[in-house]
Amino acid sequence: MNQTICPRRGPIVVVGSINMDLVCPVQRMPAPGETILGADLATVPGGKGANQAVAAARLGGEVHFVGRVGDDVFGQRLLDGLRRSGVSTRHVKITPRTSSGCALILVDRHGENSIVVSPGANHRLTPDDVDAAAPLFRRAAVVMVQLEIPYPAVRRALELGRRLGACTILDPAPAPPRGLPRSMFAVDILSPNQAEAAALLARGARQSADPRDHARTGKALLARGPRCVVLKLGAAGAMIVTGADEPVHVGAFPARVVDTTAAGDAFTGALAVALAEGMALPDAVRFANAAGALCCEGFGAQPSLPDRRAVDRRLAAASARGASSHRSTRTARKP
Repeated sequence: MNQTICPRRGPIVVVGSINMDLVCPVQRMPAPGETILGADLATVPGGKGANQAVAAARLGGEVHFVGRVGDDVFGQRLLDGLRRSGVSTRHVKITPRTSSGCALILVDRHGENSIVVSPGANHRLTPDDVDAAAPLFRRAAVVMVQLEIPYPAVRRALELGRRLGACTILDPAPAPPRGLPRSMFAVDILSPNQAEAAALLARGARQSADPRDHARTGKALLARGPRCVVLKLGAAGAMIVTGADEPVHVGAFPARVVDTTAAGDAFTGALAVALAEGMALPDAVRFANAAGALCCEGFGAQPSLPDRRAVDRRLAAASARGASSHRSTRTARKP
């Protein structure tokens, strides 16, 4: 597992969603039918695709985005935010007579969130939009996709990435209620969190602290077709499962949690950068864990995404403390 799985170094292509996040802090989540008072509303650029693109760009990646925004008041602001972060938006279309994607986000006093997404222009993204960006795929090290855009566009991006020799990453979020078509599991890295993994396997959404459960989940997903599963475990880190080695648990970094909104996107964007730079998978996941922890310490999606200096400092501090980086998890026998 010490070898890199990325066949070449180069740019990162993100095919995904661009949203304006409407964020309201609350003391607690409302019950059904209940009205509660929140704090001041904040409008923050977001969307899983855009978050991952910005995360990768801030960490030093050359990032190109394929997506759509609407011709409303949010569209140009979203594009400007991507460009200021260093993301190329040449292949982002402005869609006439269509609203930009929006996410309605409640964040409670513990930093946990509840999110409703209105897709808007994101759901106008087509396979033809992906094909128009084919020159980017020919030299990309990594192609990264999520599920806030239509499945035909996701499928086309993954097919094009594989055919043109890029490392493909699928973040299966939001969790598909009826699972994924078998063909969409044919990726280099599938990276769900525990709830998303349960949905993909048609299981109840049960959080487990047992590494053997995580390894079994990863192996069950691996049987669907990906080359590797990187299972995001939040405060417990991540589990790497491949067909060739024992599952490897990569520990998390301590964090003073303020808002977890884009922590998974920070992780995935950082993972793409590390792989595009040629890091071995366990080291790439450790790098991604550091980025995810730092993201939890800020408020809002893109404003919380860390830069390279912050991640390198967190890694150096952990190394100075003598923190272990990763360990194998054997699952053959129960105690």
